[in-house]
Amino acid sequence: MNITFQKYHGNGNDFVMILDLQNTIGLSAEQISLLCNRHFGIGADGLMLLRPSNDYDFEMLYYNSDGIPASMCGNGGRCIAALAYDNGLADKKLTFLASDGVHEALINKEIVKGKHFDVSLKMIDVEGVDRRLDGYFLNTGVPHFVKFVERLESLDVFNEGRKIRNDPAFFPEGANVNFVQLKPDQLHVRTYERGVEDETLSCGTGVTAAAIVAFLASGVQELPIHTKGGNFAVKFEKKGKQFVNIWLSGSAEKVFEGEIAI
Repeated sequence: MNITFQKYHGNGNDFVMILDLQNTIGLSAEQISLLCNRHFGIGADGLMLLRPSNDYDFEMLYYNSDGIPASMCGNGGRCIAALAYDNGLADKKLTFLASDGVHEALINKEIVKGKHFDVSLKMIDVEGVDRRLDGYFLNTGVPHFVKFVERLESLDVFNEGRKIRNDPAFFPEGANVNFVQLKPDQLHVRTYERGVEDETLSCGTGVTAAAIVAFLASGVQELPIHTKGGNFAVKFEKKGKQFVNIWLSGSAEKVFEGEIAI
């Protein structure tokens, strides 16, 4: 079987994107893992299928690079919005269905026609933040653990993140792990992602979690957020213990397109 795909990244968080407009493509976990393999496949942190929807502009199905379905991916949501817009499947203001619910997205700017976009994505409401271990636990579409550190650049994110991701406190699902350094004018974030089982260059749901926890710790909101892959902005409103009207903004870029036999 030949699969036509497009490759996108959101601030270095990269994805294999497939238009499944006839709802006929079914991939096994092994096939998805192979497509995402950086040596034997296309290479990506995850894979997405864009499928038609009767009620929204489209439906997003997201899989981590291990082939296992994931509840949500913030950078993936921004990239699939750019994909839909660039392929004439949606306008600049759009809505789509993901496994964690309905999301709105805005194509703020087409920086390079058909290639580079600035995209904002509305995230699900966050019901609360819990103290757990020596950090904070919350769900921004995916369960996240956030820990403040003092020397982020030199931190062994892979080994430290893997230990926390597999801690019994997060059994059985595990959690993405975000290490955060709060500076006076900027938030720096590095993330270990479950399913990828490694540090990624950025994580949209992770920087969203980090922004909320940083607000609780410092009272400062809307700090610029820096990751290895690029910069983000996160805006939200606090209502009681809830965080609502959460918007994640950043770059989404098409890298290339092609066809692969599996």
